[in-house]
Amino acid sequence: MRRVAFLTASCVAGESPDAREDAWEHALEMAALAPACKHRMIALEEVIWDDPAFQPSEFDAAVVGTCWDYMQKPELFLSQMERVSTATRLLNPLAILRWNSDKAYFRDLAEAGVPTIPTIWEERATAKAIAAAFDELGADRIVIKPRIGASAWRQCRLRQGDSLPDAALLPPGDCLIQPFLKAAESEGELTLLFFDRVFSHGLIKKPKAGDYRTQSLYGATEAPVDPPSDALAVARAALQAVDGALLYARVDLMRGDDGGWKIMELELIEPYLYPEQGPYTGAHFAAALDRLLSKHDLVS
Repeated sequence: MRRVAFLTASCVAGESPDAREDAWEHALEMAALAPACKHRMIALEEVIWDDPAFQPSEFDAAVVGTCWDYMQKPELFLSQMERVSTATRLLNPLAILRWNSDKAYFRDLAEAGVPTIPTIWEERATAKAIAAAFDELGADRIVIKPRIGASAWRQCRLRQGDSLPDAALLPPGDCLIQPFLKAAESEGELTLLFFDRVFSHGLIKKPKAGDYRTQSLYGATEAPVDPPSDALAVARAALQAVDGALLYARVDLMRGDDGGWKIMELELIEPYLYPEQGPYTGAHFAAALDRLLSKHDLVS
């Protein structure tokens, strides 16, 4: 039996007093992945990623799982992942984690010809920068996001003329500003899951009335869907722009105001895998992990 550490966070695993409201998603994910891995003689074991007692050399590999607090301590996270990668196989690999942890990766996707949303990059979300962004983007609504962040953490939507929100609600430092897409309120966000670059399942995420965030933490709903071929093509183009092994990849897309699909996020670090919308999620994950571990065994 091969041992694989599934790296998670104290805020979602176990009986932590600081548990997130969406900690149930971690439990649901593990319930799908662990039995499927066991069927392939892989013991998938929960490990808190920043636990000092974690000894990565005791495992055949480590999977970056539900590390849903990494954006609050990104330097520690990448330092720990470097330590892990020197002791065992890390999936996804360290170079990909570093690249994907900063939303500057959008620049690389755009340069590779992948459809992305027009983006303005700022060192801080000041009143001056925000006012200029409305004019430069030609938009009456914008979304401001931290360059390192997830789950809409310190993300803000503004309409032109709105007063600036409290600083605690804005990105703490480097940020990006994008036009708000109308499809967020009507069609929703399309999410596609891939394991070892093979498509697994898709879903549509719709925010609750009056909101724009597509995470269940904020009341959004999800429904399985067969993705259109043009959306799949955009997602695959995004994956082709990334070198290296990809145990998992989640591609979030939204229809732009021009009618074409745009990349909203390329999640290669700690995406929720939506097993409730993909009944074969566990089997697809386990098969991909088995293949990658076998390739590693052949190389070593």
